[in-house]
Amino acid sequence: MVSYSVYDGDNRVRRYAETLVRNGFAVDAFAMWRVGHQSLGDVLNGVRVHRLQGRIKNEKTKLTYLWRLLAFFFRSLWMVTKENWKKPYDLIHVHSVPDFEVFAAIFAKLTGAKVILDIHDMVPEFYASKFGISKDAFVFKALVGIERVSTAFADHVIASNHIWEERLHSRGVAPDKVTAIINYPDLNVFRPQGRTRTDDKFVLLYPGSMTYHQGLDIAIRAFAKIHTKVPNAEFHLYGSGDRLESLKQLVAELGLQEKILFKGSLVVEKLVRVMENADLGVVPKRKDGFGNEAFSTKIPEFMAMGVPVIIPNTAIDSYYFNDSVATFFEANSDESLAEAMLRVIQDAGLRQRQTRTAQVFVQDYSWEKNQALYLNAVSKLLKPREIKRAELRPSSRQGD
Repeated sequence: MVSYSVYDGDNRVRRYAETLVRNGFAVDAFAMWRVGHQSLGDVLNGVRVHRLQGRIKNEKTKLTYLWRLLAFFFRSLWMVTKENWKKPYDLIHVHSVPDFEVFAAIFAKLTGAKVILDIHDMVPEFYASKFGISKDAFVFKALVGIERVSTAFADHVIASNHIWEERLHSRGVAPDKVTAIINYPDLNVFRPQGRTRTDDKFVLLYPGSMTYHQGLDIAIRAFAKIHTKVPNAEFHLYGSGDRLESLKQLVAELGLQEKILFKGSLVVEKLVRVMENADLGVVPKRKDGFGNEAFSTKIPEFMAMGVPVIIPNTAIDSYYFNDSVATFFEANSDESLAEAMLRVIQDAGLRQRQTRTAQVFVQDYSWEKNQALYLNAVSKLLKPREIKRAELRPSSRQGD
């Protein structure tokens, strides 16, 4: 596994890695560390983790963003090549962003490894959203070109939703080379164990990255409109990102420091318990070119934990969900989100109905029901000889 993300907190990467471990493979993960993390290498649930670079989501310029991507690329290229020299890999699963990270597997591929490029986010659309460029810009077209070269290099491509699967087809990737696998929640992880909160507060929760397309400024302004009508309500935000400081400033300007609380980042195991103790999940994503199509795994995770959730009427959310399992609001509108917040807070019956329906619904959107999509893709890539070698490798690699 190769990913420009903090491994411990990246549910998607961990899910793939741990699934392979459970199916007899030895797995190395090359990823990042969260600032303050002391260990650069350890074993987590059977996965040997190599932390190559610190992750701070505070990129203010395009050059800063590119420099960090390139630094990780060269570090991961070196480490993957070095470890592959010791014991050749059968499979390299590279997670984008960026797409060109797939070339960290170039020398491993020369020795026979198969390569999967997993496109979590469509890089051209993501970059356009992050830095405000148009689809007619040279940079956007260049990123589409890099995407095409990267998908051509990979033996197989995973798209993180069905809309983006079609987008890849339209950009020339053969249908039989792409598998759509959304970020299904692992119900072994997202499993209710019983709420522990005993206070009389009503806690709204957002857990995730604090970037522009996530629309947290919209959510903060929406909460500001309703907080006097629900005096026991608090809005808790977990995560980090390049908008963190500006969001804190907005909260201060609104005088809501006692009501809107920034809680920092947590590893998955701790965040799950925080989610279970929330009263309402809020996903305020913007309906821009990227946010309109980016699937938010927070939605099914809230559903799995028995927490009602408010979501925007984006193309992707309307594709997968309906109002029997979640409350929709008009994306980009703090007025609409405020109205949805107040309606859900004041209607206990609505919360209970949606929670019951959502917990049934999410069973079909679980990793347990859908992991075969991934394992089938892996098995088609690996020859019987390679699969047999992979099954024998755990004990030898663990002895390295």
